[in-house]
Amino acid sequence: MRKALRWLLAFAVLIGTLSTAGAATAAQPAATGTKAATDIKDRLLAIPGMSLIEEKPYHGYRFFVLNYTQPVDHRHPSKGTFQQRITVLHKGVDRPTVFYTGGYNVSTTPSRREPTQIVDGNQVSMEYRFFTPSRPNPADWSKLDIWQAASDQHRVFKALKSVYPKRWISTGGSKGGMTATYYERFYPRDMDGVVAYVAPNDVVDNEDSAYDRFFTGVGTKECRDRLNAVQREALVRREPLEKKYAAYAAENGYTFTTIGSLDRAYEAVVLDYVWGFWQYSLLSDCATIPADAKHATDQAIWDSVDTISGFSFYTDQGLEPYTPYYYQAGTQLGAPTIHFPYIEKKYVRYGYQAPRNFVPRSIPMRFQPGAMRDVDTWVRHHAHHMLFVYGQNDPWGAERFRVGKGAKDAYVFTAPGLNHGANVAGLVPDQKALATQRILDWAGVADETPVAKPLARFDRKLDVRDVEREPALRP
Repeated sequence: MRKALRWLLAFAVLIGTLSTAGAATAAQPAATGTKAATDIKDRLLAIPGMSLIEEKPYHGYRFFVLNYTQPVDHRHPSKGTFQQRITVLHKGVDRPTVFYTGGYNVSTTPSRREPTQIVDGNQVSMEYRFFTPSRPNPADWSKLDIWQAASDQHRVFKALKSVYPKRWISTGGSKGGMTATYYERFYPRDMDGVVAYVAPNDVVDNEDSAYDRFFTGVGTKECRDRLNAVQREALVRREPLEKKYAAYAAENGYTFTTIGSLDRAYEAVVLDYVWGFWQYSLLSDCATIPADAKHATDQAIWDSVDTISGFSFYTDQGLEPYTPYYYQAGTQLGAPTIHFPYIEKKYVRYGYQAPRNFVPRSIPMRFQPGAMRDVDTWVRHHAHHMLFVYGQNDPWGAERFRVGKGAKDAYVFTAPGLNHGANVAGLVPDQKALATQRILDWAGVADETPVAKPLARFDRKLDVRDVEREPALRP
């Protein structure tokens, strides 16, 4: 499960043209004055605090990697700034804009999220604060919270709205879906719509029975039995497999200071195994799981666990890039805890470990139980122009957002058989059509097509439907 979250790297937006600035300028509407005729790069760089890192070409677009100066503390802007990395995939100033964040690092490779393809628009992608290099120096970790991050998005939106005046839709997957939701909660007047994919919603951190219920019924009994058997066998064979782990760590220079020991790291990897499978795999992938774990070789057990959970993750080197995530999980977001009734207690020494174990002790942490309750209450009663998409077989969907009385034009849909990569395209036909139509309407481009379908043609490079990856322990 932690591996899932660990990989939740933000896949960036895409921009670029095949060649010159002149060709990119042609993608804009006909000039009606000096401002309209200005090259898009010049307009972006004219924004106070915006600077260019690089521009990358892509046919039909322009793609910019930029830095934007942000206050470390939006409540006290005079107390220091930092450079936050964003990307802009420019289609045209006459098109709607999709504001994307994965909740982690931003990718500097051009890509296009599903809503961007649907509305044939621009895409602005933002790196989440405290993920390097978008980290203040020195790092005051108390300034890493959901309100400060939402305020980062608010300032980026205000800075770019004059350049991209058409409608805006925010989106993200997993922790990015949570981020889009929190942004809407704190700044509900900014966006014209929100599309949140596979967004966990851990309202009460110490009540996680929904996850246990999920694992008793997901997939088929045959598949669950295979996975449970391999996970148990990895703990039964702890001694020989930990010797293998020690050799693996020595060979690669891995250390275990943050989590505390190789033994703790080994159990954390093994306990992620079943969660990680359902987060990233499909039921058909059960054929790759050893059918007779008890008689499988040590190497077969190792390989299966390593493929799904990754033995490198709970090392210091694996955890370090995700320190901001685990800090947030231990201070506001919450983290799931599940039980393993099919494994005898003598084999489980630590159980699911708390986020505190994955953050260096030099960083203080204190949990705020009201943060998620506030967001959940707001979504239930005030959601407007919001769409939540979940995967039927995704563990993170066991605790999800719901809409209730007071919510308007807001929806929660589940894609049958899908995992943490669930999207609008995977919904049943009626829901797919409705979701697509609502996105087109919110973006103000529904009149461009007689049927509910994406306005932009599929691009196999830009529109890669990768699963939103994050450390398995949480989003």
